[in-house]
Amino acid sequence: MKIYLTILGCGSSIGTPRIDGYWGNCKKVKKNYRTRCSALIQKGNNNILIDTSPDLRYQFLVNKVKSLSYVIYTHEHADQTHGINELRPFFWKHKKRINIYADIKTINILKKQFTYCFKKTKGGYPAILKSNIINKSFSLGKNKETVKFKTLSVHHGKIKSLGYIFENVAYISDCSKIPKNSLKDLLGLKYLVVDCLRETSHQSHFNLDEVISLSNLLKPKKTILTNLHHDLDYNSLLKKTPSNVIPAYDGMKLSL
Repeated sequence: MKIYLTILGCGSSIGTPRIDGYWGNCKKVKKNYRTRCSALIQKGNNNILIDTSPDLRYQFLVNKVKSLSYVIYTHEHADQTHGINELRPFFWKHKKRINIYADIKTINILKKQFTYCFKKTKGGYPAILKSNIINKSFSLGKNKETVKFKTLSVHHGKIKSLGYIFENVAYISDCSKIPKNSLKDLLGLKYLVVDCLRETSHQSHFNLDEVISLSNLLKPKKTILTNLHHDLDYNSLLKKTPSNVIPAYDGMKLSL
């Protein structure tokens, strides 16, 4: 059965262009138009969303995504979670709560910030989500459509974020350091989709040199750069990176 990973959004927390129209170093071309990070795994009718970007409605419409099976989260930051309200139509469509998966810290923050999604409100609006604490290894889906995951806890500045390994792919959208004992799980993958905020150093994200060093160490067939700030122009990046390291763009579809 064919399985795909679509990069719905590959932009940093402010996207490109910024809300005031500022493009930074990016030329005004399609592959530099970046919404906030999220991704979709598709295996048959099993659609698994990674993070609810604030741009989720636009991302689903552009990519013609009309069903949703599960949601998994990397961490609690606004650019990964604040599109959660956009999940409501899938509750209406499927007539059951949507299962979301995250670590306990992220689940607790989501329940505090978006209480109405998890508990019926006084006005009579039903809860739309069911929370699940994520395990180190887990599976989502049924029969031939099942996707098996391994979870990685990585450093994202002063907090922890989750990376996911599935179907010979790693997706690590927000990361400044990967613990040494996790590196062995990332060796020789088909795709490494990884945070690359900018060329200069940053306390919470990998920069370009760090990602190239990581790619040389882990030797995936392709390293895909995501969480790209407006400092990084798509075509300029292509000229600076090795042939197996390429920037993502919104709507990029990888066949796994």
